[in-house]
Amino acid sequence: MTRSVIVGTAGHIDHGKSALVRALTGTDPDRLKEEQARGITIDLGFAHQTIGGINFAFVDVPGHERFVKNMLAGVGGIDLVVLVVAADESVMPQTREHFDICRLLHVRAGLIALTKSDLADADMLELARLEVRELVAGSFLDGAPIVPVSVRTGDGLDAFRATLADIGRAAAARAADGAARLPIDRVFSMKGFGTVVTGTLVSGRIAVDDELAIEPGGRRAKVRGVQVHGEKRREAIAGERSAVNLAGAEVDEISRGEAIVTPGAFEPTRLADATLDLLPHAKPLKHGSRVRFHQGTAEILGRVALVGPHGGGVAASAGNGSSSRVEAPIVQPGARAFVRLRLEAPAVLARGDRYILRAYSPPTTIAGGLILDPKPPRTAIRTAAAIERLSRLDFDPVSADRAAADARAIAAMLEEAGVAGIPIASITSRAGVAPPSAAPRVDALVAAGEAIRAGDTIVASGVFVRLKEAIVAALGDHHRAEPMSEGVPREALREQLFAHGAPAVFDLALAELAASRTVAARDRVALATHRLALTPEEERARAAIERAYRDSGLKPPDAGAIAATAGIPPAVADRILKLLQRQKVLVKVDGLLFHEEALSRLKADVSALKSAAARIDVATFKERFGVTRKFAIPLLEYLDRERVTRRMGETRVVL
Repeated sequence: MTRSVIVGTAGHIDHGKSALVRALTGTDPDRLKEEQARGITIDLGFAHQTIGGINFAFVDVPGHERFVKNMLAGVGGIDLVVLVVAADESVMPQTREHFDICRLLHVRAGLIALTKSDLADADMLELARLEVRELVAGSFLDGAPIVPVSVRTGDGLDAFRATLADIGRAAAARAADGAARLPIDRVFSMKGFGTVVTGTLVSGRIAVDDELAIEPGGRRAKVRGVQVHGEKRREAIAGERSAVNLAGAEVDEISRGEAIVTPGAFEPTRLADATLDLLPHAKPLKHGSRVRFHQGTAEILGRVALVGPHGGGVAASAGNGSSSRVEAPIVQPGARAFVRLRLEAPAVLARGDRYILRAYSPPTTIAGGLILDPKPPRTAIRTAAAIERLSRLDFDPVSADRAAADARAIAAMLEEAGVAGIPIASITSRAGVAPPSAAPRVDALVAAGEAIRAGDTIVASGVFVRLKEAIVAALGDHHRAEPMSEGVPREALREQLFAHGAPAVFDLALAELAASRTVAARDRVALATHRLALTPEEERARAAIERAYRDSGLKPPDAGAIAATAGIPPAVADRILKLLQRQKVLVKVDGLLFHEEALSRLKADVSALKSAAARIDVATFKERFGVTRKFAIPLLEYLDRERVTRRMGETRVVL
């Protein structure tokens, strides 16, 4: 398959970005009538061409400052950038802003096109070269080729194509093994096809008949067709400009800024922890500043909460202790900090995503950074502990040590998740791990003794050990407080110790304690060494009360009368009655207590009437079993609940 590379143009308005794309591809990227009439690009334009054996997809972005937010929708998915500078005007304001955006998004490669070279003499060309070199010094474009080119005369186009092909061959490939994720930059309807969305597939694959989720929102849609660069394909892979025909979704239900993704792989969020790099020419950034957040094709309003310094540059002071409050009121221009982003609408984010911040008003680009945790816990953020936590989560996305960084991040997230643990499915988005790598990362943590896997959830080993210790301690306290109790109801114990945790983790802890013969876990959970401890008085009371209910059959006496007759203190009688009910020796039926043996005989006797096709009414029941209406009505309703009989009007049929 021909290698695909996404190329973004960047530069000032009217410096020839669209003209250069048109000369290279034969396609006019200005697709809107208004764009063609005014001669400027308002929205994203797209074109493609095979050059040097590489299929280049060009994303032509607007240069006018009013349309920078549209530029941001396109530049987030590019592999390399062509910085376009008109030789007769040199570096201009939007040249700088577009270049700042590319740097903040960590675009890794590119080249510079000195367009309109036919309008500049040798001195002007040299001056433009010097100013461009000064602009890109110390950046990813430092030392990049600068190619003079004239679309009008054709001079330099061949050299530009050759240079572009060389850089394209060296461009890093996208992660085709990741979860599918396509940020939507256009949505429209085609006659005979229905809803079509387009975008750059930043990870994974999208194939015909796949079921995808449209996030935020979780709506499902099926892929009816896929095109890559206008060519029908069975599937699109990461790094390709793609058009996807969706079934089950209407055009008015989808908008730019949303994404089509593998179901369950991404969880929309309004909160994210991140690094932030403030541009040197920006104003100092205050805690709580309202900003415009750009990631992928989304633009969302939000606020920046400052956590603390990242290697200096933030006005800060920390006290002693991990919970000490850290004052971080301002990020200085050119500095880096840890921040928490609070968004006013949900976004589809993953660990490792790059983002851009623009000032709320006027909307100028001020900062960018890296998402460290797209689903952070709602804890205090301006503390030394919070800074330490984000330092553990910090990483370099292009480092060869990415696997180790991911393992550290997952371990840190597990510790702070506590008993809740982390669903294994969320490791893709929250920890930024591709789905095929998620299971091996979990297995490695388990093998290293850092995590315990319970069903689809993992918890820190220390948390799991403390949970088992807490279960044993809680049971010990219960047995001392209630020596006659056979244990704590299983669900009550879980609610007491593990209300916010995954049930599978609690069940595993009980299973391991039972396997080691530390506890006995049935409907009630007790220490394996626990035995009912009845005093001689309680033993006599138990025998007397049970005998009284057994002998009374279906006409049990009042509990108070039994206690008075046997000379049992009321408090002792109450404890024994509760014990006998827990042991299911006595069964409560609508407020009346019956011995279990009496109820078992009753069910057997009534079931035997089925062969005679008998119907039972209240009068017949009273006469047959020698009871009054006080007992007959509750017992008949009990038989209905036990599915021995079924009421039909005023009579009952034996089932």
